[in-house]
Amino acid sequence: MREALVSLDRTLPALADQLTNALRDAISQGRLAPGTRLPSTRALAADLALSRGVVVDAYEQLVAEGHLVSRRGSGTVVAPLIRDLLSRRADDTPEPLPDQRPVLLRPGVPDLGMFPRGVWGRAYGKVLTGMRDGELDYGTPTGAGRLRVELAGYLGRVRAARVDASGIVVTTGAAQGFALLAGALRDAGASTVGFEEPGSYGLRGHMEGHHVRLVPVPVDADGLDVAALDRAGVPAVIVTPAHQFPTGVVLAPARRAALVEWARRTGGLIIEDDYDAEFRYDRDPVGCVQGLAPDAVAYIGSVSKALAPALRLGWLAVPDKWRAAVAARKEWADLGGPVLEQLAFAELLASGGYDRHLRRARLEHRRRRDALVAALRRHLPGLRISGVAAGLHLVVELPAGVDDEALAERALAAGLGLLPLSRMRLAGGGPPGLVLGYAANPPGELESAVQTLASSYGAIHPAR
Repeated sequence: MREALVSLDRTLPALADQLTNALRDAISQGRLAPGTRLPSTRALAADLALSRGVVVDAYEQLVAEGHLVSRRGSGTVVAPLIRDLLSRRADDTPEPLPDQRPVLLRPGVPDLGMFPRGVWGRAYGKVLTGMRDGELDYGTPTGAGRLRVELAGYLGRVRAARVDASGIVVTTGAAQGFALLAGALRDAGASTVGFEEPGSYGLRGHMEGHHVRLVPVPVDADGLDVAALDRAGVPAVIVTPAHQFPTGVVLAPARRAALVEWARRTGGLIIEDDYDAEFRYDRDPVGCVQGLAPDAVAYIGSVSKALAPALRLGWLAVPDKWRAAVAARKEWADLGGPVLEQLAFAELLASGGYDRHLRRARLEHRRRRDALVAALRRHLPGLRISGVAAGLHLVVELPAGVDDEALAERALAAGLGLLPLSRMRLAGGGPPGLVLGYAANPPGELESAVQTLASSYGAIHPAR
């Protein structure tokens, strides 16, 4: 097994993470087939010259992710694939799983198989057994107090935010945070908002669905053009300063200062979407703009990129003058959201489990980004890769004249979930490109996906 499946670099730390990644890749690539019995932890530790604790940690993580199944007396085996489960008799599977969107190269999606099921389950169980009966009632509309306290500490420590627990609203994902702000802005007579150009296609649709008119503000190599924002005359602007979506640039220090100056001079509101700032691979993290101007910034984040979108857990911190309007809208929206999940996440933050998960995910995401870049350079040489090494996506720039929408449609038919850059522009125009995600796929799948993309690209843009 050592020679065939596992390659460890003993000059690097985190041997348990290396072993976990190697076994996960072997499973996803089919080299360890469903039902395969793995060696005991003692036997594999001896074979690889590792401590048994390292192997135990790797097995436990993969069991938590659903890749392995461990039963007393039966050892540890590779879990069955979903398609195998679906092929069983109907009485074994009461409801079929819904169709899933393509995940190969789909941006903005973490590896859902890395969700720390075991750690989350223990946190949830601890909360469930320890909570008072009264805590099962409707929660505080702004969110469980313990989670708001933990979030305030975490955001201050990790993102250099200046927030207190009383100023945080726990939301059902970032989407609800934007919806709450859209309503509060409309109530204040501000129905027009500046929006990065290019910017998130999904967020654009969400805001327009809440009757907000978006005004495009150009983005260049230094991030949002604040002079253009000033000329636009809007009362608020949505920005992604830590890792602009989709271009991947970072808002330059001078632009940050200018953005804060714009807000204070005009009374404008900066809406900071801090969607994937936990993941930086080649440089130190940059702090959030909110930490520079808590009086002018509404700060939005969630666990959708770090843990899983299905949790529907996010947060919103707003300046004092917006707190009452946002809190009232939150109460009207859902009476407080899911308390059990909020308390479980608070436990995860307090125990250090969230930090440990992020360290593991950061290491793996960097490995996958490197694999995608290498595959692009092999199979699509000459195309420029842009954006800093951060987050869950990168951008591939295409030659002028290439129809990136047509290429994305062809790639979708081949099972790829990438996005065309032209779709991200409100005003249209601009160079074509593709937004590629890498976090959800191990290196072997990324290699195959890029080969498929190269074939699609060659079909619409043959070599000249």
